[in-house]
Amino acid sequence: MKIILFSPQIPQNTGNIARTCAATNTGLVLVRPLGFSVSDRQMKRAGLDYWDQVKLEVIDDLPAYLEKEGTPSFFLSSKAKKNYTEATFPINANLIFGSETEGLPPILWERYPDSFYTIPMAPGPRCLNLASSAAVVLYEALRQTNFTFSQ
Repeated sequence: MKIILFSPQIPQNTGNIARTCAATNTGLVLVRPLGFSVSDRQMKRAGLDYWDQVKLEVIDDLPAYLEKEGTPSFFLSSKAKKNYTEATFPINANLIFGSETEGLPPILWERYPDSFYTIPMAPGPRCLNLASSAAVVLYEALRQTNFTFSQ
């Protein structure tokens, strides 16, 4: 399983997600452009001493990456209509989240219209925090796969 962050902007969110990835043996893919340097002090601090336990990739082209991987992908957006609990997550799922400021780009909505899911929220707030959202969806995916942590 992998968490993929499309153009993340806030290093602390990415660091917190990296810590969650380390604790669950989940891969982390960052899609450029990033709003920070991967050596950013705040990102490293948020990930604490877990960075050496994270399977980290940094890529430039998400559609090409997904095509090459050929694994099931699930896109999470506050604008989607289907609840994330309606998804059936396989053990090799890609859980894809957009940037904190822009979300996911239109090309992904066009290419994968049936693969978008949301986390339900009360009316009012725009969205949940990225790190919180990633943890919520990842743990549902892990629950569905009987907490099988890949090697």
